[in-house]
Amino acid sequence: MRNFFKPLLFSGVAMLCIISCDDNDDNMMTEKTTYELVSSDSNLSSLKAAIDKAGLSATLNQSGTFTLFAPTNAAFATFLQANGYASLNDVPTAALKTLLMNHVLNSEVKAAAISTGYVSTLAMGSASSTRPISMFINTNGGVKINGVSNVVATDIDANNGVIHKVDAVIGLPTIVTHATANPQFTSLVSALTRSDMPNFVGILSGTANSPFTVFAPTNSAFSSLLTEIGAANLAAIPKTTLENTLKYHVVTGANVGSNNLTNNMMFPTFQGGSFKITTTGGAKITDNNNRVSNIIVTDVQCSNGIIHAIDKVLLP
Repeated sequence: MRNFFKPLLFSGVAMLCIISCDDNDDNMMTEKTTYELVSSDSNLSSLKAAIDKAGLSATLNQSGTFTLFAPTNAAFATFLQANGYASLNDVPTAALKTLLMNHVLNSEVKAAAISTGYVSTLAMGSASSTRPISMFINTNGGVKINGVSNVVATDIDANNGVIHKVDAVIGLPTIVTHATANPQFTSLVSALTRSDMPNFVGILSGTANSPFTVFAPTNSAFSSLLTEIGAANLAAIPKTTLENTLKYHVVTGANVGSNNLTNNMMFPTFQGGSFKITTTGGAKITDNNNRVSNIIVTDVQCSNGIIHAIDKVLLP
């Protein structure tokens, strides 16, 4: 994190000299681009090599207001080992470029302005050619990105943005990545991973039947469901009921953004049934039992689909 040094007090000419030198150093630092700062940092040499290989040096050298979440050398070493790459040279260039763009925002966000929520990166995944991939930032107890990468140094100023160092490479998020990263979806994750359920994690992490559009109930939505059906907890819901209910929230083969929702639109689901979208007075879903759920968060773009959060569990 940012270091603050207590100023040393000198008198006369010595004090003026130190101030002058400090000012010059600051000016020199802010005259550098994000790429130049990465290039001059020995702990970011792997990132520089990756940027060069991906052909992104010109992008990070140009004028702009970028925020770069910069993985350290140790982060890249872990990434390469975890993915079976002997070196950066073994990473396909196109995949590396998309991966790196997943670390960049198109707006400058200093540490003091970082808050919990979703932001858009510069990466474009295979699920959508027009909607950039989302990043989830959680500021509860530090700053964690997509549930996997921690910010370890902040506010390295450049003349075209700011750099924050991170301790892990931020992989392209799947539906499962974003579901597990957001603490508002812990009940949904518990339901999806119940031992008697199908391999929902494998399905929603993969590309078969993708892209997916998932209408994800929040924790409070699940709490309301348990009260509604008189179940003590998620474990008390019968297997078939829970499986069909979870499948009813998934649309396969379509990346449906909020701009694609139209009034009285019918959605066929992974479960086999369908539900209706209405947009008058805000986007809502009417399920097969005429129960109405509000869409409260939209367009969480993943690499294999998109998530919209809802405030009531849908029942087929």
